[in-house]
Amino acid sequence: MEKTERNYASPIPNLVADRTKKETSKFFLGLQLKLENLLFQSGLLILITGFLLGRALILMEIMPFALPFVAAVYVMKKEKLGVSALAVLGGAFTISVEKGAFVLLCVLAFLILYKVSGFLSVEPARKLPLIVFVTMLVVNLSLSYTSAWTLTVYDVTLAVVESGLSFILTMIFLQSIPLISQKINPHALKIEEVICLIILLASVMTGTMGWEIYGLSVEHILSRYLVIVFAFVAGATVGSTVGVVTGLILSLANVSSLYEMSLLAFSGLLGGLLKDGKKLGVSLGLIVGTLLISLYSKPDEILSLNLYESLVAVGLFLLTPKGIIGKISKLVPGTAEHSNEQQQYLRKVRDVTANRVEQFSNVFEALSSSFSKNTFYDNEQNEEKEVDYFLSNVTEKTCQLCFKKEQCWGAQLDTTYDYMTEIMQEVENGTMKTNQRLNREWDKHCVKSKKMIETMEKELTYFYANKQLKQQIIESRKIVAEQLSGVSQVMKDFADEIQKERQHLYVQEEQIVEALKGFGIEVNQIEIYNLEQGNVDIEMWVPYCEGRGECEKLIAPLLSDILNETVIVKEEKCAPYPQGYCHASFCSAQAYVVETGVAHAAKGGGFISGDSYSIIELSRNKHAIAISDGMGNGERAHCESTDTLQLLKQILKTGIEEKMAIKSVNSILALRTNEEMYSTLDLAMVDLQDANAKFLKIGSIPSFIKRGNKIIKIQANNLPIGIIDEFEVDVVSEKLKAGDLLIMMSDGVFEGPRHVENYEMWMKRKISEIETDHPQEVADIIMEEVIRTKAGVIDDDMTVVVTKIQHNIPKWSSIPVHSQAQKQA
Repeated sequence: MEKTERNYASPIPNLVADRTKKETSKFFLGLQLKLENLLFQSGLLILITGFLLGRALILMEIMPFALPFVAAVYVMKKEKLGVSALAVLGGAFTISVEKGAFVLLCVLAFLILYKVSGFLSVEPARKLPLIVFVTMLVVNLSLSYTSAWTLTVYDVTLAVVESGLSFILTMIFLQSIPLISQKINPHALKIEEVICLIILLASVMTGTMGWEIYGLSVEHILSRYLVIVFAFVAGATVGSTVGVVTGLILSLANVSSLYEMSLLAFSGLLGGLLKDGKKLGVSLGLIVGTLLISLYSKPDEILSLNLYESLVAVGLFLLTPKGIIGKISKLVPGTAEHSNEQQQYLRKVRDVTANRVEQFSNVFEALSSSFSKNTFYDNEQNEEKEVDYFLSNVTEKTCQLCFKKEQCWGAQLDTTYDYMTEIMQEVENGTMKTNQRLNREWDKHCVKSKKMIETMEKELTYFYANKQLKQQIIESRKIVAEQLSGVSQVMKDFADEIQKERQHLYVQEEQIVEALKGFGIEVNQIEIYNLEQGNVDIEMWVPYCEGRGECEKLIAPLLSDILNETVIVKEEKCAPYPQGYCHASFCSAQAYVVETGVAHAAKGGGFISGDSYSIIELSRNKHAIAISDGMGNGERAHCESTDTLQLLKQILKTGIEEKMAIKSVNSILALRTNEEMYSTLDLAMVDLQDANAKFLKIGSIPSFIKRGNKIIKIQANNLPIGIIDEFEVDVVSEKLKAGDLLIMMSDGVFEGPRHVENYEMWMKRKISEIETDHPQEVADIIMEEVIRTKAGVIDDDMTVVVTKIQHNIPKWSSIPVHSQAQKQA
């Protein structure tokens, strides 16, 4: 009993702990939301920034920060104008009444000029810097003139310099204000905005000039804290850049702080280099930089003050929560966090796109299913219903007003129905007049026998017309259903392809990098997308090799040995300069290659042949050969065969299965015109990885495979394309071997020899007698032999396509990595 109670009571502490964690997490989340609302929505961040910018000075005299900040807020966040103006005025009046009055005059003059400039049809963000420049220049010159009733060169120069700085700062603040007035979207931040944000922060720090805590300068503490944060987030480059920018602005505010720029820049560089040491490494960089620069710039002064300021900055940095550092990292382009954020965003976009494509695929599949449902009925029952409707229609026109209606369709219903069914069959077969028995019995049974037969013959014409129309509709719906199903499958495959991610094959990457290092090749970056057998996909960035072909001669053979299959260079882009990196793409080599020869001639030696042929590269591993023979000869036949091949090529390249592609071509050609137009199609699809071949023959003559002394015939029976709307495509499969010759031809060649009874035996004999295995020579010999039998007369269009299958022998053999490693050992 105690054990049972203990079992029931044991989950209670876990439940309490989980509930406490949830409540704590909810509390901090609520606190974070309130803080964000206070800073961004209520304008507290703008208030603090404006107050410090109102205090900011350059050379202890120039105030170029206040008006650009107010102007930028006025344009970007007009509802925050009052907060920003009061903050700037408050900061200026803490310096002196004269500075406060100067800022007040500048703000009022700006508002007046901005209202006056309303007639200009220019965007506010474009005309704002110019308005700020004019305002600062007018106010400065006016105050200088009224104070001494004269203007000196110094006064004019100072006014122009202050106005120019205000002009530049206005453009910078236009980029920065959105970052402090609303919650930042990590995806929207650009590198220009990051730079502007750094300048804004450095400008704000100048507002703390003169503030001290226990003799420690707040300005120095904040500037060093800012530098090590960015050094930790983005490395040495960004850290030193932030140090230079921050130190430059601070030194402009106070010339005595000129050495601070060197300290900040050097500390940012050291901190970034020691970034791998985490926070302690970056902090050590700041302390070392402080000691070195302080010893160099102030050797006679006590170093403790600078060291204490750096230690306080380090303390603030160590106390900074990891979440805040992570958010800053996401905002700076080039960081791992920013890249992960971008990848996550792209992954979401990819998933959304794939889902939409899959939804469209489901729609097409549903439409296909809807069209297919009309064929799911019993044809026999439907045939009986149609016969009943036909007989009812005939009866309505003959028996409706007959006085024997009740007798025939009442007492003798079965007999009458059997007679009319038999008469319908006889009329349909055209034997009604010769069937004396049926005529005699029907005359006895029906008083309107002749009228009934005449009406049935007339109505039977409409009956068959309607029946044929219904059948065409059913077949058309079936064709549409199959085509929609094919499109749905293609879209589904495309959605699956979108969702494929790059595989993280770290072991293989490390093995490849180590193998290349063993041969003295330093790889800058390697990306492995696929390592499936026969479908390898690898990209590399390697140093510039001065055109020696290292990718083809060295790297690809190494990969061939590591992956245990032949790998070749798919694409290579050399570096634009000698110290750069070349980009190379590697893929699996095809197991087989094909070589094709073609011989063709038009009827009568003309220029336009009714035959067309096409060699189609559907993918790296799919090779197609097609011959089409249009009806007749000349330009029209040429157009028919060319259109057939063009349609087939475009449909096959979309990824639709071969049989469906041929049916689609057939339906298009059958429906596009009412005239009698058709063409044959001889299609061979060869897989270059395993040499499997599929043959689809639509109205075409046989093809032949020459394998040594053996001749193999490939034949299938299908009507030509365009004759009927619905047909079944017979597919013949054959495993090819290296050295095979695939010989395809049109009927003008196969049936061309004169005085030959058995064309097949004659063609097999001629092919077996050919000694060469070069495809072009074989095609020319067959064409010449056929023409010779006709004494040089070409009475039909003729085309021969010969394809040779061979093993793919790589240009460079693989380099054994393991044996090389053993030699080095």
